[in-house]
Amino acid sequence: MLFEHWLREPGPRITGSRGLDLWKVQAPGIVRRPEGGWRLFYTAVGPERPFDACQGVLLSAVSEDGLDFTLEPGIRVAPQPHRSELALRVLAPTILPVGEKHWRMYFEGRGTADRPTVIASALSDDQLHWTVEPGVRLRCRDDLHGPRVLREPDGTVRIECVRATQVNCADIASTSVSSVVTAISQDGLQFDWLAGERLRSGSGPLDSAGITAAEVCPPANPGGAWQMVYSAWQQPPAGTVIPVHPSQDPRAVENGLSADFARASIAVDLAGYRSRILLATSADGRTWRRGPVLVEGPGYGCDGMDAIHAEDMTLAELGNGRFRMYYAACDRHGRWQIASAINQRLEL
Repeated sequence: MLFEHWLREPGPRITGSRGLDLWKVQAPGIVRRPEGGWRLFYTAVGPERPFDACQGVLLSAVSEDGLDFTLEPGIRVAPQPHRSELALRVLAPTILPVGEKHWRMYFEGRGTADRPTVIASALSDDQLHWTVEPGVRLRCRDDLHGPRVLREPDGTVRIECVRATQVNCADIASTSVSSVVTAISQDGLQFDWLAGERLRSGSGPLDSAGITAAEVCPPANPGGAWQMVYSAWQQPPAGTVIPVHPSQDPRAVENGLSADFARASIAVDLAGYRSRILLATSADGRTWRRGPVLVEGPGYGCDGMDAIHAEDMTLAELGNGRFRMYYAACDRHGRWQIASAINQRLEL
């Protein structure tokens, strides 16, 4: 079955409502709780933060049914000021069970705008208390964004992430060329890159400003299709003046975060960009063919949680071929929330 038909579910799953997440909530990651139900991790920006220069932390909420979430107190993972590659922001969590009683979280780490972003990891035995692990799992000369992890049927750990070609650009939205790349590991710590790219942006208007995240699902049955759900940004109309993102302004870091920082960031989001969630399919998990748009808002001037942006999705497998997608959604007022959609069962 293919992920071609999705039904948006009413209401936000998470909305900014406290000091830790009041300004922005984005880039969710879902995992089953050991005691039942779900835990949703998400990227948050707000006036409350562990240190002045912090540009984002990872928080969590829990749910029995996957729809109604209760926010959990405290920060799950925070930036590490003593580590230059993780000094300012952590975002886009993706979680993998390790054995029966541990979990490893992979996430994007950001330092100052002159340093390429990396993929780092943290370990937990209860999903609440996380220890950031030494070193980084993935780095290259370019920025790396939006990791998504899976364990293949043979036990191999596989990460899809986005490699952005402009290393001096801290905001993926303003990157013109990016590609989905793959790394594999036997132990979840030491990764090797697979040769080539899975998808490359710029093939059409819908991904003209870059791909932001991609999650891969192996075929449910032998001989079935691999599927990739990915999100991409579209460039604003020609002639649009794009403000400088505050994370690229050294003065914003020196002066610490403020409401002005959040407003400046949202101003970039609403500067004519659009983002959508799309599908690609593959016979072997290596070579991919683009498919239809899965989630798309109505656009500027229209209502709806995802009117302007739908991106950075994470998939929860519900059984019997059904999945729930959680994704970052932005409305015409610049309010970012976590929304959800559920796929309709479709036999091949």
